[in-house]
Amino acid sequence: MSRTVLINGNVSYLSNAQIIHSNILRNLIIEYLTDLEERKESLITFFSNFLKNEDAVEVEDRYDIDQIIKMLFALSAEKIDEIDASPFYSFPKLSDKKDQITKFVESIYNLWRNKHRFMIQRNDFVANGIKKIYKEMILIKNNTDLKSLITNFYRQILINISDDRLKVLRQLPSAAQVAFSIDYPKFEENILNGADSLYKVPFVWGVVFEPPVIFYTKSNKRKGIFKVIDSPILEKIELENPNDWFAFPIHVGKNYLLVYVYKEYLAMAAGLTNLFELTGFGVVQKKKPDGIYFFGLEDKFFENPEYKSGVIYKEKDGTYISLLGRDDELDYFGYMKKMILTNHNLKVIDEGNLPIHGALAEIILRNGKKANVMLMGDSGAGKSETLDALNRLSKEVSEVNILIDDMGSLEIDSNGNVVAFGTETGAFVRLDDLQPGYAYSAIDRSIFMNPNENNARVIVPYSNYKEIIKPTKIDYFLYANNYTKVENDDYLTFYDNCKTAYEIFAKGARMAKGTTAEVGLTYSYFANPFGAVQRKEKHEIIANKFLEQMIKTNVKVGEIKTQLGIQGFEEDGPILAAKALLKLINEQ
Repeated sequence: MSRTVLINGNVSYLSNAQIIHSNILRNLIIEYLTDLEERKESLITFFSNFLKNEDAVEVEDRYDIDQIIKMLFALSAEKIDEIDASPFYSFPKLSDKKDQITKFVESIYNLWRNKHRFMIQRNDFVANGIKKIYKEMILIKNNTDLKSLITNFYRQILINISDDRLKVLRQLPSAAQVAFSIDYPKFEENILNGADSLYKVPFVWGVVFEPPVIFYTKSNKRKGIFKVIDSPILEKIELENPNDWFAFPIHVGKNYLLVYVYKEYLAMAAGLTNLFELTGFGVVQKKKPDGIYFFGLEDKFFENPEYKSGVIYKEKDGTYISLLGRDDELDYFGYMKKMILTNHNLKVIDEGNLPIHGALAEIILRNGKKANVMLMGDSGAGKSETLDALNRLSKEVSEVNILIDDMGSLEIDSNGNVVAFGTETGAFVRLDDLQPGYAYSAIDRSIFMNPNENNARVIVPYSNYKEIIKPTKIDYFLYANNYTKVENDDYLTFYDNCKTAYEIFAKGARMAKGTTAEVGLTYSYFANPFGAVQRKEKHEIIANKFLEQMIKTNVKVGEIKTQLGIQGFEEDGPILAAKALLKLINEQ
């Protein structure tokens, strides 16, 4: 059985019969019995009573699955002793095996809850806010009804086995974790410039979360750099089963990107909707995407096996087409987010602007002084941690408004000022590097990825689309240095020479923090392997132009030492850096 389960969101869930007659329950039992046999668990002896063909190869042929389901149905309606006393049931004597049946029921329930569960509702797209909410309320009701149905079915069985087991009731999430409203846009002719199958994929226009949302993926690190090939590919991509895919149109900065996701990776797509703004059908039907991303393609689409971990093609019209394979090693949200940002950044460079791997915040002090500070650096450099530390200095700091969390772009406006634009409305944050309890304070809005592992992450919304695409003038442009130990309180260093500044930023030095496959002190051109490296020659010209313009217009350009990569300074380093920055703003 697949890890991802799709639930029909167009029906009301009112009867236990809907559970009993579902293919989902049947497949759960088959998966459970297969696992029992493989691990040679003692509980498998109980199911010897349901053997119908001991020599059959497949589990579903070897055991009478229908009879097992009928047993569950009977237990949901009658006490176990009454079933044993009745002449109408053909089960073996059940009351002698109460503990085994209880373990089976609880195991099936837990197996179900460990799946990635999504409810899909086919519904006509509406732009009107009130009508949209009404349609999503129906989706919410169907999911709530399913949760009650499953929970009550499970509890009634346990009560009928033994009243002693349910002294404490827990309202565990047991229906869909995320629900999607889908429709098929009425496109203008050949707007995607691709195969017919691309138009037949259901497009997502509404999303409902049932918190807390927790996904366990098969990988929790990203590795490598996405290769860029300047040749077309889109005409070669024909999806054999369009209904096995879902299309997510999103705004990435000022660009519109179309992301096709294979159904097994819907957990990544759910994270996508907590990180970027969904694009309305008014845009989707009339505008050609600035980029397209296929997440979960089969091997046949990759001319080189190494390209499965991420490759980007450039169409003749300038559109970038990103491809990612279907593999356990790629089952990590980092591949979703970073490929999208690379696609965006390549377009930004083509337009002569500067993509920045960094964070931007408007810092407002209680005394009224304020500054827009951009911190540049690769993953784990201490950007988010330093801004979070500033936010905790509440006696002196009034507000820390995050405008860019991870990736943005710089442009030069008509007045010669360097201004910044964001890309995401949310953040994909390492739990390990945040203040204890920070992510859990937003648990009702967050998506947790592998919270039990190193590099555990949380995806949490922090802003709105109008805010992130509003041009913001920069006051400080600082490289986040996480590897240099501070001596003599020199947390901040500034440069008035473009060449010197470029050397610091271009070197992109960082002490790896376990967010990728890298270890130790690493170097990445301009701390940006997401477009800058692939277009280094063109990027170098743009970067020097922007650094020169910033210095010319009195933007303070330099370094901030976060010490996040130095053992023993993981918590104090960003706090000390934040205090130094606070002092600087206060003295300006």
